[in-house]
Amino acid sequence: MSLVPRTFSGRDSMLSEVDKYTVSLSKRLALRVYLDTKPKNGKIADLQKGLVLVYEGEEAIGEGTGFGVPILMYAGETWFSGSSRVHAHKKNGLVAIRKQFFMDSVVRNKFRNVTLENQKGRRILRYISKMYQEYRRLRLLTLKTPFLKMGYGTVFVRKTPVGTATLTYSFCKDVVHVKAHFDLLKREQLGKIYLFNEQSSQLFRRYTDSSGIKLADGAIDAWEPITAQWASLTDLEERIGFRLSVVDNSILRRGREFLEGSLDWAGLDYELNSGIASFEYQIGLLEA
Repeated sequence: MSLVPRTFSGRDSMLSEVDKYTVSLSKRLALRVYLDTKPKNGKIADLQKGLVLVYEGEEAIGEGTGFGVPILMYAGETWFSGSSRVHAHKKNGLVAIRKQFFMDSVVRNKFRNVTLENQKGRRILRYISKMYQEYRRLRLLTLKTPFLKMGYGTVFVRKTPVGTATLTYSFCKDVVHVKAHFDLLKREQLGKIYLFNEQSSQLFRRYTDSSGIKLADGAIDAWEPITAQWASLTDLEERIGFRLSVVDNSILRRGREFLEGSLDWAGLDYELNSGIASFEYQIGLLEA
């Protein structure tokens, strides 16, 4: 395993703020983090990403968020991060990356080139989203296609931040330890906290969990709760994948969506209550 930032000194010490890191885990597998919103794919091009999976030299994030990305729900508004700071340190030969996500962006729906700011329009789209999550036979993929053809879409608007979520990623062999701190968030009207762990749906097409469930492609669905002890997403040949476990005081959900030119993500995401101040979990990286 190696970490080679621009200002790496080779000694156990704090490192300077950097704009890009790559942590090599094997000959074929690495993880990368950016200061800006690279790799700027799809609708979330202007949003911050977590750890980007690099497999055989190619970034395999698709339109996913990467590993370890905070999303906040405040009284009807969903908040994302559009800016960040990235540091790293090395101590006793172990490397940790700290990324501060400034929660400064909200989603707005638009029709063609007009942003829908009015409450009525947003209520309609929230209702569609609610139907999407609650009714298994009515999946939004079937609804999104005509909406997209009519010119509906989303944009992200920068606003005064509601606080900062700090994520620390520590690496040990094939495990990433993730620790999230939420003590610098505005608490008033905070509803839910989410931690997304997503990469490309074109690579990660098979779901397996400890209860014996095995799913592929569209059967994985979107945002289904997981009750098994652990769950994993892999490619169809099970050459590469990642595994997460259910953690106390959280809900773990699976999801995968692919729609040419619009959707490309597969992930295992945590849902947390608003009162939580910190949260820890591990990502096991699988490689044949």
